[in-house]
Amino acid sequence: MRALTHRSFTFEQGMERHESNERLEFLGDAVLGLLINEFLIREQPGVDEGSLTKTKSLLASRAILASVARSIRLGEALRLSRNEEESGGRERESILADAFEAVVGAVFLAGGLDPARALLNDVLLERQEEFLADASHRNYKSLLQEMVQSHYKSPPRYRVGGTTGPDHSKDFFVEVLVQGDVVGVGHGRSKKDAEQEAARDAWERLRGSAPFDADDYDESD
Repeated sequence: MRALTHRSFTFEQGMERHESNERLEFLGDAVLGLLINEFLIREQPGVDEGSLTKTKSLLASRAILASVARSIRLGEALRLSRNEEESGGRERESILADAFEAVVGAVFLAGGLDPARALLNDVLLERQEEFLADASHRNYKSLLQEMVQSHYKSPPRYRVGGTTGPDHSKDFFVEVLVQGDVVGVGHGRSKKDAEQEAARDAWERLRGSAPFDADDYDESD
């Protein structure tokens, strides 16, 4: 049950924060990364390290993990605060992805790598081509960094423009800057989500505009 307990629920119920799924999420993230790397090494023996890293980053991305969580209806089982549920928490990408990582962590603690590997094979790795073909799952932070770095020889910079909401349920506003100019903005329930949205906004604004041609930096190439 702990793997399905969001921190908003523990806050609402007066529970200790360690009774939420955050520690299991921490473990699950590591297990997930190991098993994806193992799968890619076995399945793509002729692929270089850089390409493997890109594929692993995408398969472990919040967007794809949230899609996996939706496919097994994980959102229906989550324990959320009333406010979080009313604000759409059962469908929120960050909450779903984190909960899936927590489930992976719990499965690993209960039985080790073999059952965790079986779970990932069933719900994620055997569907990798489907996920990788979906443009909505792109890692826009990586795409934007590659595009900007290649032209300016320096990466884009992200800054938090502000936050709203209580500590356990903040909403972040983030701007992404290139050479000091704001080129994209994003909102999210975590800094990471807001940065990804800002990167996507910047990518779409810059796509096809001189001196950039975003097609030259597409992950599918």
